[in-house]
Amino acid sequence: MFLIRWLHKWFGLVLGLQFLLWAGSGAVMALLDHHEVSAEHAVLPIAQPASPQQPLALAQVAEQVGAPIVTLQLKPLFDSYVYEATTPLGVRLLDATTGAPIEIDAARAKSLAVARYAGSEPVRSVTHVAETTLETRDVALPVWRVELADKDRTTLLVSAKTGELLGTKNDTWRLWDIAWMLHIMDYGERQSFNHPLIITVGTGAAWLALSGLILLFRSFRRSDVAWVLDPLEAYRARRGAKPSRAAPQSARTDLRGES
Repeated sequence: MFLIRWLHKWFGLVLGLQFLLWAGSGAVMALLDHHEVSAEHAVLPIAQPASPQQPLALAQVAEQVGAPIVTLQLKPLFDSYVYEATTPLGVRLLDATTGAPIEIDAARAKSLAVARYAGSEPVRSVTHVAETTLETRDVALPVWRVELADKDRTTLLVSAKTGELLGTKNDTWRLWDIAWMLHIMDYGERQSFNHPLIITVGTGAAWLALSGLILLFRSFRRSDVAWVLDPLEAYRARRGAKPSRAAPQSARTDLRGES
């Protein structure tokens, strides 16, 4: 029992900080408005420009692409329509009317981001991202990171291949992401809640609760709960002392005879 008490004390001291982090980070995530976290208010719906009067024929599209086409889509891109052709070599964008190839460079990515941005603040920076970062860990790379000069540091992630808006980040999301990191204890990628560190800490927390339950029962004396047990025992004693309501017939006859 001494060993259990000693281990319980030190486990509680070490795990206590993590318990506070779990509680604090959980409270932060619960209190933050999920609409603010998703930054959905900062993005406009996709514009629907007029359909092209004479879109390029499929044979001409195949000729312009110059590679086997796996999938082909006619889709809006800002103020015009494009063909998005997926090939074994990657994705190609063509103007739906002229067939001219379209490249998503920094200038076009900026235009696409401004077109989807609901605010009026100017663009602060445009950065090409080819390697995974905390903000781009859930999107297909490469992307253009277009940051706006608003108070929330709203950032739009535009695909460098298709021109699509793949994600929107802001300071509220960044705060939520820190709380998420502390909560799942994944301090690197901030994605997995099933890794050795959290499994170890979770096992330690389970042992702490079990040892605390053992110590709880071993630490109490009867005098500690006398206010509960004494009334129960008195009630049982009163019920045991009460005579039965209906005595047997033989017992009643004997009583009359003795009288």
